[in-house]
Amino acid sequence: MGALALATALTCLLPVASQAADDAADNAGRIAAAVDRAFRPLMKEYDVPGIAVAVTVNGREHFFNYGVASKEGCRPVTQDTLFELGSVSKTFTGTLAAYAQISGKLALDEHPSKYMPELRGTPIDTASVLNLGTYTAGGLPLQFPDAVDNDAAMITYFKRWKPGAAPGEQRRYSNPSIGLFGHVTGLAMNGDFAALVETELFAKLGLSHSYIHVPDGAMGHYAWGYNKAGKPVRVTPGVFDAEAYGVKSTAADMIRFVEANIQPEGLEPPMRGAIEDTHIGYFKVGEMVQGLGWEQYPYPVTLDRLLAGNSTDMARKPHSTTPLTPPLASGARLFNKTGSTNGFGSYVAFVPEKKIGIVMLANKAFPIPARVTAAYAVLQALVADGQ
Repeated sequence: MGALALATALTCLLPVASQAADDAADNAGRIAAAVDRAFRPLMKEYDVPGIAVAVTVNGREHFFNYGVASKEGCRPVTQDTLFELGSVSKTFTGTLAAYAQISGKLALDEHPSKYMPELRGTPIDTASVLNLGTYTAGGLPLQFPDAVDNDAAMITYFKRWKPGAAPGEQRRYSNPSIGLFGHVTGLAMNGDFAALVETELFAKLGLSHSYIHVPDGAMGHYAWGYNKAGKPVRVTPGVFDAEAYGVKSTAADMIRFVEANIQPEGLEPPMRGAIEDTHIGYFKVGEMVQGLGWEQYPYPVTLDRLLAGNSTDMARKPHSTTPLTPPLASGARLFNKTGSTNGFGSYVAFVPEKKIGIVMLANKAFPIPARVTAAYAVLQALVADGQ
């Protein structure tokens, strides 16, 4: 390899930043500095090939793009690069369920067998649809066993499942739980879950570059994720993948979704009601409150409390719950959700009362505490600067 070619190849692997111009915002430089301080060091520390950050402040969007979407070909990250959202996808599952409820097709206080008669009389049917959506059905595990690799095996699994607690007594974060929640939502709406998200939900939210199944025409925007060994990977199919971790989206679409959550007034009434319903808190769990998809905290919130609510312990162990009666539906709050696949990491947080929010998408699943800490620093800078 010649000297020029070698220099080009090495440059491709270095983080490079670009900012979408927003000349109308006098504070763009201060926002850029806060984002740069928080996220640029993570590129080197965790060997992250690419990161897209989007910030919204009082309805104005700012985009900051670092590094590459693919090491091969040196394809830079942009606000239109597709990343795997991982479990941030669960916020869309919660939104679709809330939309089905507003539309009169789903009832959260019903039991799964109303929509899946084959589950009638089984222990899982003692839980409500709401319990499934808030991980409080009685102790479903984080993942299905490997043998559950098709719908028939999924149904058999739920028929044989034995709860470890009564519904509503404990929260145990679970892909099978939120997956069944999304599955019964699709059945209640007389459609396929993935198709409903792509053709109904994304369209009504104005998200034109978000997918569960990335079409051929959009594959050129789809980043490659990188695993711990630095190998390029993308998510593999699985039972309830669409419901639990299957959305691929861009920083531009995701900050639009955040803005819809901050100010849902511009949406059509059913979707506005759905967004507002995902902000209801049903169970207090340690340092956070669990809603449909979103996890929330009274605002202002300390970094320590936010880290505790997003900890490995919170994700992997059962925790006692305190049902909120009536459910929490008002007050200043910070909403957030993390997500990971084998090659991608994401984090979304917003404070409606302050009209601020942040999206971070990366093509490596670097540690969640680092993501939360960086995003928290940016939000704090926005508040301190009077934004």
